[in-house]
Amino acid sequence: MARAGADPDVAGLVLSGSRVHDGMPTARSDHDLHVVLRDGHASPLADADRFRSAHLDLVVLTLTALRDRGLPGGADGWSRYAYVHAEVVLDRLDGEIARIVDRKRTLEQAEARAAVDAQLDAYVNQAYRSLKSHRDGRAGLAHLDAAESVPYALEVLFALHGRVRPYNKYLCWELERYPLGAPEWGTDRLLPLVRRILADGDRDTQRALFGRIEAAARAAGHDQVLDSWGEDLRLLRPDG
Repeated sequence: MARAGADPDVAGLVLSGSRVHDGMPTARSDHDLHVVLRDGHASPLADADRFRSAHLDLVVLTLTALRDRGLPGGADGWSRYAYVHAEVVLDRLDGEIARIVDRKRTLEQAEARAAVDAQLDAYVNQAYRSLKSHRDGRAGLAHLDAAESVPYALEVLFALHGRVRPYNKYLCWELERYPLGAPEWGTDRLLPLVRRILADGDRDTQRALFGRIEAAARAAGHDQVLDSWGEDLRLLRPDG
């Protein structure tokens, strides 16, 4: 912090990770810090990118790179959740760093809709593959496809609420502190379904989850994606 504060080429510092999730840090938790450099400036701190120790994990990037990081279409789209609860601890650009981080905290309406459409189709595909294998007596293969369907299901669920899917480590934390609203998405009802699907790909559990997600997706106007599957959806529904 002292070194960054003394470097005029540093535009800002952003803290993320467990330190910004109340109740999550342990004695082994490090500090995840993003060091934002001004565009076109050659700071010696650039060489510290990806530095890791027991206490500090650094990402050093330019202001332009920060704007793009975690947004759809980029190679680092997976990093979006790191900014959802991030704390801006230094901002030398009159609030610009904070505005960039705030843009990443939630999904804009068009962004959320596109995310649901893409992830919903992928979720249906994996669940359908799994339930076909169950139907054909291939339970082991069905389990693998069922497990692969879970990340897509969670992406859909959070995007339906304009939210960024949390990293698995923070899933329970997120649902408890920032509920998705309907009781079926609470930790006591959603997580048992997820765990059972991951454990053995149980077909009835998959259908129960799909039924809830289909209802929520249709209520949000995503009928076109679902209807493109035609009669195949019968296999996925609770009464299938």
